[in-house]
Amino acid sequence: MKLSNPWLKVAAAVVLEPMWVLGMKHSETWPMYLLTAASLILSFFMILKASDELPVGTVYAIFVGLGTAATIVANWMFYGEAMNAIQLSLIAVLLFGVIGLKLMEDA
Repeated sequence: MKLSNPWLKVAAAVVLEPMWVLGMKHSETWPMYLLTAASLILSFFMILKASDELPVGTVYAIFVGLGTAATIVANWMFYGEAMNAIQLSLIAVLLFGVIGLKLMEDA
């Protein structure tokens, strides 16, 4: 599958980020360590390729912002970590910031 749109590369990197972040904490076997490493490498590769076509600051801010939100949600969904209203509110603020960056990119 070819990801020609740079925003699809950013989206792929964001999807992969919780895999390697949570993998660092929860991996206990060599296959899981390898999957964690592969997710990390592929995630950063996608960010590097997206940065060829988009402003690096915007790409990085979106990657970190959405990746952090996705990691928090995945940790809650798959590992039962508590999430409260303040965390949800801060994730919403983060998402508004990411949307704002995207809108500024298109302006």
